[in-house]
Amino acid sequence: MMIDILMPRLSDTMTEGAIAAWLKQPGDTVAPGDLLVEIETDKALMEQEAYDAGVLAEILVPVGENVPIGTTIARLDDGSGDVPAPAGAAPGVASSVGAVPVPDQGATATADASPLDTDTSPAAADSVGRSSSMPGSLATQSGGETHPTPVPADDLAPARLFATPLVRRLARERGIDLDAVAGSGPGGRVVRADLDELPVAPAAPASSAPAALAPDAREPEAVPFDAIREQIASRLTTSATTTPTFTVTATADVTDLLTLRADLNAQRTTDAPRVSVNDLLVRATALALRAHPGVNASYASEGRGATLVHGRVHIGIAVASPAGLVVPVIRDADRLAVSRIAATSSALVAKAAERRLTTTDMADGTFTISNLGMYGIDQFDAIINPPQGAILAVGAARDELALNDDGTVVTRRTMRLTLTADHRIIDGALAAAFLSTLTDVLRRPLAVLA
Repeated sequence: MMIDILMPRLSDTMTEGAIAAWLKQPGDTVAPGDLLVEIETDKALMEQEAYDAGVLAEILVPVGENVPIGTTIARLDDGSGDVPAPAGAAPGVASSVGAVPVPDQGATATADASPLDTDTSPAAADSVGRSSSMPGSLATQSGGETHPTPVPADDLAPARLFATPLVRRLARERGIDLDAVAGSGPGGRVVRADLDELPVAPAAPASSAPAALAPDAREPEAVPFDAIREQIASRLTTSATTTPTFTVTATADVTDLLTLRADLNAQRTTDAPRVSVNDLLVRATALALRAHPGVNASYASEGRGATLVHGRVHIGIAVASPAGLVVPVIRDADRLAVSRIAATSSALVAKAAERRLTTTDMADGTFTISNLGMYGIDQFDAIINPPQGAILAVGAARDELALNDDGTVVTRRTMRLTLTADHRIIDGALAAAFLSTLTDVLRRPLAVLA
């Protein structure tokens, strides 16, 4: 029997997924728990396991194609030999894997009916299109009985062209006639890769516009968004346009913090992850959030509106990855030792670099830290990661002159910290108090180890 493998729903916000890689190929034996396919969602790249045993019969969605959740992406033959016709098949049309069709006792067609007189409804056309790459059969009637008559697959021409909604939208945007595109997907299906190999047709000029448009002197190269970049763009646009924010900046003396970091790393074994400045910042920020829980909060729109003050401190760390900006989460950062934060952070950054972060790795954050200090950036304003209420932007540590209590001039290492806050739930005084506590913890770093 053929088992349909469907595009799974891997996150609450997922509506479609893209096939990143097939880990099994047609003809391969599959056991429950085997990794079958890598799927790129709006949040991460995830591996999907097989739930049934059998042989992978066919792949319906090629690498690089986006399809909605619930779409059949492949079929698995469990070896039982009972192969039903695909869902929605026209009466009398056999399965594409050669099963004998069940006689249609209610058929009323005459013996001289042409095979082309079969049902051409969208459902029937879809079933034919799925099997057009393999021999099929049509049911004909003679003497009141229905008999299967083999028909070459080439004679079962689909009533419509097969392409996903994404491919159809891209074709419209690029001015491509899908009828003229030779599909390379299963059953002649047009996939995204087929469009990428074609030139983009210029948009039709308006009636008042010149007959021909001059070429773009900037010589741009379009890089289409993948699912993750699309989600980043959507979330940050929503945040920047719907959340009333303000920023406050403070300067932290991190001279002793950097000395403490050097001492900690000197005492660690060679195979232990090194403690980074960001690891110490995560711990210090967690302590400041515990002291000011109103910053560890998010906005809820129900009723008159509400502040959701979170009882646990889960800090997200903004990481640049091949897929774009991702924010894995260090859970209960206020309860973890710095060494544990370093190990967790190192593992998450490695997974981000390999595009192996899961939705669980990036879920439930209550506050985010974005550190661009390693790039030499002194100060910047970050955009809140919704639905969180605030984000901390961290700049580079710089040498600055300062006065000691005795009036002597000394050199200190300082760092600028900028908090962007949702003004619906966080007021200026609360933001200032939070930064005051944070800079005090960083100035006396032994508190970070407490």
